[in-house]
Amino acid sequence: MPLSDDLHWRGEAISRTCGSTLTVGLRCDDAGRIEGVGMQVSACAVGQASAAIFADGAYGAAADDIAAAEDAIASWLAGGDTPAWPGIEKIAAARAHPGRHGAILLPWRAARAALSKAVAKG
Repeated sequence: MPLSDDLHWRGEAISRTCGSTLTVGLRCDDAGRIEGVGMQVSACAVGQASAAIFADGAYGAAADDIAAAEDAIASWLAGGDTPAWPGIEKIAAARAHPGRHGAILLPWRAARAALSKAVAKG
């Protein structure tokens, strides 16, 4: 899932706690749903795992879905209920390490930034 030229919408996120970075490229269909994902990830193992989990579940999601997922994951990291994102339970052990929470959220934050550009462009 590398970045490629056909992934027109780009977003980047940086973790303030660990310095991990992630750039995402997305391609959306006419309804605004994700149909292509690519990433460049410079992150710890937790951030890399989170990126893979994001990529596996992102297809078919719209901007509102990504925003809701980011909010649900942030709530989960703060002790809330497990979010509905497929595969997120694979990184449940990282909840106990607040220094990794920023890395976990990277792909959703980057995708949200990318999709905000797509929505603004219309």
